Amino acid sequence: MNTEFKKATEVLKKGGIIIFPTDTAYGIGCRIDDEGAVERLFKIRKRPKTQAAPVLVSSIEMAQKYLQPLSEEVKDLMKKYWPGGLTIVYPCQTKKLLPLVRGNRETLGVRMPDHKIPLFLVQNLRTPIIGTSANFHGEKTPYKFEDLNKKLIKEVDFVIKGECLKGIVSTVIDCSKKPWKILRKGAVKLKLE
Repeated sequence: MNTEFKKATEVLKKGGIIIFPTDTAYGIGCRIDDEGAVERLFKIRKRPKTQAAPVLVSSIEMAQKYLQPLSEEVKDLMKKYWPGGLTIVYPCQTKKLLPLVRGNRETLGVRMPDHKIPLFLVQNLRTPIIGTSANFHGEKTPYKFEDLNKKLIKEVDFVIKGECLKGIVSTVIDCSKKPWKILRKGAVKLKLE
């Protein structure tokens, strides 16, 4: 086991905040079940509290623990595009999630990244992590380590260097109601009927 990954997992376990590469862009995250860590993350990023945070999982089964029962169509979408650059917004089990993580909404955006680092972290933590882009709110999305704002690096507890394989943000699709709606175009090209 890579000692750097191990250290990052320990930091997350203790409620720390880390910056890490994903398949799409550099992410900043913490465990989703630590209120203090989530609040600190929002504060560091200057992210509006009404904005839900995307959550990274390591399997469909893990996603299902936090979401309402999945429709067959959404399951098919996950099987087809996960791991990968597709964030799926779906009704969630609100009692299992901090209001800040879901932006006080009844839905949650989840994604299984196609990158060994976040997958390793989530699997070893056994808890999803927030995976929002590693920038101050409204700034450019960082795709390379050099793109990271040095001030942001100073605010977090640990940084893993690595390569973002795609260099494009994830596609976000809202499957919480019919018809589905693409909220952001990105790594996965989807055609909605």
